[in-house]
Amino acid sequence: MAVSLVRPSAEYEQSYRAYIEELGDEERHPLPLDFEHNDFAALLRRLDDCEKGLNLSEGFVPSSTYWLTENGELLGVSNLRHYLNEKILKVGGHIGLGIRPSYRGRGLGTFLLAGTIEEARKRGIGELHIHCHKHNAASARMIVKNGGVLASEIEDGEPAETVQRYVVAAT
Repeated sequence: MAVSLVRPSAEYEQSYRAYIEELGDEERHPLPLDFEHNDFAALLRRLDDCEKGLNLSEGFVPSSTYWLTENGELLGVSNLRHYLNEKILKVGGHIGLGIRPSYRGRGLGTFLLAGTIEEARKRGIGELHIHCHKHNAASARMIVKNGGVLASEIEDGEPAETVQRYVVAAT
């Protein structure tokens, strides 16, 4: 696999737009994929602001976004929250990620999560909380492959869904 974890940049604009189009009406993960992207330079500035903790929406914490790429194509996106507030400690955790639909089932999520965990370690983040819906068995396997241990399950949302809350121990 000749894939790389990169920082968001203008060189991936066309691939980013194709990724968003491919998602269609699917719920987008991680959250930054929902950010307005018609003005791509503004999107990049917003992602940079998020990393610096500037101009954050209420309830947001500073976060870094990473793109998984191969040969100029954007394959997946992760978002690393630098710390947790009460809300995202309950549901959300430190890391959210998603893989482009046409690239799913190839182990890329496991690779993307591993790289994002490595970035968390570089930032000095110890114990990591990573959550997924119970019905998403592929996400659960990916988290476990990256050292996640199921800590708890809770019901959340309307209608209620079971959220599995995993912890990756500090190294």
